[in-house]
Amino acid sequence: MTPSPRDDEIAVLLRGFGPLGLLAMAVIVLGDVIVKPLSAILVLLWALRSRTPWREIGYVRPRSWIGGLALGIVLGIAFKLAMKALVMPLVVADPINHAYHYLVGNRAALPGMLFTLIIGAGFGEETVFRGYLFERFGKLFGASAGAKAAIVLLTSALFALGHYSNEGLAGVEQAAITGLVFGTIFSVTGRIWMLMCMHAAFDVAALAIIYWDLEADVAHLVFK
Repeated sequence: MTPSPRDDEIAVLLRGFGPLGLLAMAVIVLGDVIVKPLSAILVLLWALRSRTPWREIGYVRPRSWIGGLALGIVLGIAFKLAMKALVMPLVVADPINHAYHYLVGNRAALPGMLFTLIIGAGFGEETVFRGYLFERFGKLFGASAGAKAAIVLLTSALFALGHYSNEGLAGVEQAAITGLVFGTIFSVTGRIWMLMCMHAAFDVAALAIIYWDLEADVAHLVFK
């Protein structure tokens, strides 16, 4: 069915940076603070309604679904261990994540947390902070190397700020670094599937370290 002129006008307005486009951005980004999967769903609805190609938000068919999943899991776990044992001690972060310390040995909380980390963080945050915001800022700043670097920095800052309310300064520091890494990968590849898997694996590895009360042990593996 050929879209009506009115439909085309709304799609153009959603892709632009007028009142409707900015309202869509505000709802999606602020909504991520409240319900992460919902914001990602809103991104997909925005892409459909604005007639934005899926590839522009990173939804590109991977060369191998299984390969992307496996690589994401390996990189995510390795990245988490490196952050906990090497990076966070260098910024003198508390080895204990007090916001989630209640998860130590808390089997009843695992199903809800796994859903939050895999769907909310892996799917939700990557769709919003990498896919959607890279597309939006890319339209504003362009595709030059300098523009891509600025987008990585800006999205990492927004991603980090979103972690302050429940994880404090240490959460902001960790999210800033992970945002820079995830953002750099996305700016180079333009693909989001492996990043979703990597992000989810990173967070599930963090959950496992907390659940088995290994935070202090891992944090002191290198720096005693």
